[in-house]
Amino acid sequence: MDIHYSAEQLAFRDEVRAFLKQELPADIASKVKLGKHLTKADHERWQKTLSKRGWYAPGWPVEHGGTDWGPVEKHIFDEETSAAGAPRTIPFGVAMVAPVIIKFGTEAQKQQYLPRILSGEDWWCQGYSEPGAGSDLASLKTRAVRDGDHYVVNGQKTWTTLGQHANMIFCLVRTDPEAQQQRGISFLLIDMATPGITVRPIITLDGDHEVNEVFFDDVRVPVENLVGEENKGWTCAKYLLTHERTGLAGIGSSKAALSHLKKIAAKQQKNGKSLLEDSLFRAQIAEVEMSLMAAEVSTLRIVAAASEGGVPGAESSILKVQGTEIRQAITHLIRKALGPYALPFLPEELEGGFEGEYLVDDYAAAPASTYFNMRKLSIFGGSNEIQKNIVSKMILEL
Repeated sequence: MDIHYSAEQLAFRDEVRAFLKQELPADIASKVKLGKHLTKADHERWQKTLSKRGWYAPGWPVEHGGTDWGPVEKHIFDEETSAAGAPRTIPFGVAMVAPVIIKFGTEAQKQQYLPRILSGEDWWCQGYSEPGAGSDLASLKTRAVRDGDHYVVNGQKTWTTLGQHANMIFCLVRTDPEAQQQRGISFLLIDMATPGITVRPIITLDGDHEVNEVFFDDVRVPVENLVGEENKGWTCAKYLLTHERTGLAGIGSSKAALSHLKKIAAKQQKNGKSLLEDSLFRAQIAEVEMSLMAAEVSTLRIVAAASEGGVPGAESSILKVQGTEIRQAITHLIRKALGPYALPFLPEELEGGFEGEYLVDDYAAAPASTYFNMRKLSIFGGSNEIQKNIVSKMILEL
């Protein structure tokens, strides 16, 4: 196994950098770097730019509109886009439900949904978590009862990220309440315009409307919107979560955040010296940087294995734990570096039209809100405690 970039991969990295320099809108990159809220229009504009280049769905097969990139090229692309300040790709359509449709869906479902994901006509959200079923997802209670050519869905989903923008939702629903939990679940594709669906916002600690509650009251869903077999949706769910957890490692995002931390530490003063010259703070930065380097090497090892036909298993859980803890440590140090300036933040500073003066140069728009928001990383996608259980069962007990 070779974890170093080849000459071809280095040339690809240069190609990505040139593309970002020419095509990434400066106003969007500025918002990302300042931690401002991106609008739906911002995400859609960047998606169209990527789609025009043919780079929006690198994980898809070429015949469906994907690229011929290997796992290493995907890693390079993620790292470079993060460093440049490109918006993260909203994963629910292109990186989550699309792979499930490609693997388990019918030909009609592929023809119906995949082109609309590429074009941006459909904005998807995820209907997994419920008030009593988060990390213990198999205990979900949202019911779908067969009624002729439809399922009638009743229940509630929560923490539905960006559901206020979505016109489609993929849901896990219970179709056989008498079966063993994992065996009585099905995977449905639901139009958000269907009568009986209500979306209620949840305002998070950082003041943002990012997540929602979604209620289903006698929602009729065509049977042809079932992906895979009835009562076997858990297979789809596990396949999707493996993709999600590997992506949550966020190596590119963490490297960009670490660079941001160092810039702040170089400007902040303590006892007449910059924080980078303070031995204790410098050691804390070094510790998180070494952890990030180890995570990057682990990621490269895993993607190198995947390029040879391997499939991530427990490794995706390891990366999820390590990656999220690193990102939380970086935001903690940013907050610590700014001291009292990190505490107050004005909600209007996070909006694109804000033209006022920031508290500390260009660094105070994000620290408090980002710190609060990053607390969720170790919970969603399956809590880190659950991931450690998965690792112990799949690796340590062998």
